[in-house]
Amino acid sequence: MSGQSQRLNVVPTVTMLGVVKARLVGATRGHALLKKKSDALTVQFRSLLKKIVTTKESMGDIMKASSFALTEAKYVAGDNIKHVVLENVQTASLKVRSRQENIAGVKLPKFEHFSEGETKNDLTGLARGGQQVQACRAAYVKAIELLVELASLQTSFLTLDEAIKTTNRRVNALENVVKPRLENTVTYIKGELDELEREDFFRLKKVQGYKKREMERQMAAAKLFAEEKVAEDISLKRGVSIKSAYNILSAGEKDEDIIF
Repeated sequence: MSGQSQRLNVVPTVTMLGVVKARLVGATRGHALLKKKSDALTVQFRSLLKKIVTTKESMGDIMKASSFALTEAKYVAGDNIKHVVLENVQTASLKVRSRQENIAGVKLPKFEHFSEGETKNDLTGLARGGQQVQACRAAYVKAIELLVELASLQTSFLTLDEAIKTTNRRVNALENVVKPRLENTVTYIKGELDELEREDFFRLKKVQGYKKREMERQMAAAKLFAEEKVAEDISLKRGVSIKSAYNILSAGEKDEDIIF
């Protein structure tokens, strides 16, 4: 039962052998393509992992610098500077948009930041602390840009990880289930066809042997009939019995009027 479960349940014919062989060729090509795809995705996966580690390391320094810049701005311009900045902002000037990048057939999401409109905080802190406020803004813009890049990397990382798992499952299924089953089916069909060929050969030998024996029997019967006919003719011409006529034939005597 275990051998039957490792092959397809098909009728062993030449046509089915060609069909299974074509499926085996397709499975082999698909396995090779999926293996190459898995390797390409793995290379991209490791590259993304390195970028994420580098970005996270620099993220700590940038967030620390942003916090110090905010503290300096509050110290120089006062605590009310936050309310002044919020009152001057109506819409966001720094926005994020998304797009897709195709890596070996896998669509990875990418986030990009862009500036839209003009900032209205150019005159903020004009009385005091204006320089610190602008430095704080620049520090936080840099932090936002890094956060957007980190979000893009991590989203692509998770998507790529899932794609690699799916591809590896398909590769393992083709390598360990589909291809062995098709190969066992091809071996089974070839064995059955060879067995049918041996049976046909044995049947032909039997038929030829039967025909040969039948021909020999017919020839023996014809020869016996001819001998009986000659014995009857000798018996009639010489006036002897049939047994005596047979004795004459076995002795080798020939009748001049009989051609035999």
